[in-house]
Amino acid sequence: MTAITGKRLTLEEYLKYDDRTDNQYELVAGELVVMPPESPKNVQISLFLLVNFLKFVPVNRLSNKAEIVVAGSRATTRIPDLVVLTDELATVLERATRSTITLDMPPPALVVEVVSPGKANEDRDYRYKRSEYAARGIAEYWIVDPQRNRVTVLTLVDGFYEETVFTGNTAIASTILRELQLTAEQVLNAGESNAGDAIS
Repeated sequence: MTAITGKRLTLEEYLKYDDRTDNQYELVAGELVVMPPESPKNVQISLFLLVNFLKFVPVNRLSNKAEIVVAGSRATTRIPDLVVLTDELATVLERATRSTITLDMPPPALVVEVVSPGKANEDRDYRYKRSEYAARGIAEYWIVDPQRNRVTVLTLVDGFYEETVFTGNTAIASTILRELQLTAEQVLNAGESNAGDAIS
């Protein structure tokens, strides 16, 4: 990730920002940060989860493009790999012109981040986003980590996340998606063993 140097932006300035490129940005403490393209592996994992979440969540309550404004002394936004909206939040966003979940809106029910390689990415997903999402009141936060071969599910209890780590053939337990039946291995391999040779 590369920070764009220059003056710090307010949230309002960021929401109006357009450099006429296809770059995707997060706003971190008022600074524009370019988000690099995801690796093919991370994209596969996100899509695999999207397809499986759709079995239990209506399409209007799922997003892989929503950005979340998180609390902080300087404006910060995050763009998770996958967001499960509450019914209330989905209704509010239907009237919005941009998929931005602002501080005056209800928090999402669940967010998923797929960790990219590198210490900076690990710190962002395991440390910074953990505290930001907890402060924002997001009930469940999944950290899918292909490098460490594990899925960490963080559940909000009294304002703080309690974590459970899933590896191998352990079924992932979710308080939001109780009927979901996926193992950590299935998620980390993005269901490759089930794909067969349908497309060559």
